[in-house]
Amino acid sequence: MYKIIDEKTTYIDDTVVIEDGCIIYPNTTIIGHSRIGANTIVYPSTVIEDSIIGMNNIIYTSYVVKSEIGNNNVIGPYAHIRPSCKINNNNKIGSFVEVKNSKIENCVKIPHLSYVGDAIVENNVNIGAGVKTANYNGKNKYKTNIEDGVFIGCNAVLVAPVTLHKNSFIAAGSTITNDVPANALAIARERQVNKEK
Repeated sequence: MYKIIDEKTTYIDDTVVIEDGCIIYPNTTIIGHSRIGANTIVYPSTVIEDSIIGMNNIIYTSYVVKSEIGNNNVIGPYAHIRPSCKINNNNKIGSFVEVKNSKIENCVKIPHLSYVGDAIVENNVNIGAGVKTANYNGKNKYKTNIEDGVFIGCNAVLVAPVTLHKNSFIAAGSTITNDVPANALAIARERQVNKEK
């Protein structure tokens, strides 16, 4: 059995499947052909539409549309999982993170304030606050590939098409326009200059 905290403020289509052990908090909407896996907790004001959610997930006040989420993930608060995303297992998709048409493998941390669009993110990647994939040039959309173990500092911009190879490190504030080799540190920003008043 599963538990709905307040049936009067919770909206669930009759096409939805919810497995045992789930808890659905108030003001939540689950519609379309969605499935919520066992022992998942969906906190208030979440919207899930035509999406498959695996087991043991925690979803805080987020929007998930036409996507697939695996097991043991923490989503939100205020995350937006847009269509055609596949998020595997043991990931953190945090506050004000937007993911679109992307595959997120396992043990990936995107804690806050980032945009990941048209990307493949492999295992054990850390994406700092304010990181953005610049996937659209006004005419076409391009892919960003982020391989295993990459660490991306805050406020970096990844201009697609681009590949960050295994275990590379992107310095905070960098705008990356070329592929980064494995185990390399990429710095793409002006040097700080201090001038007297």
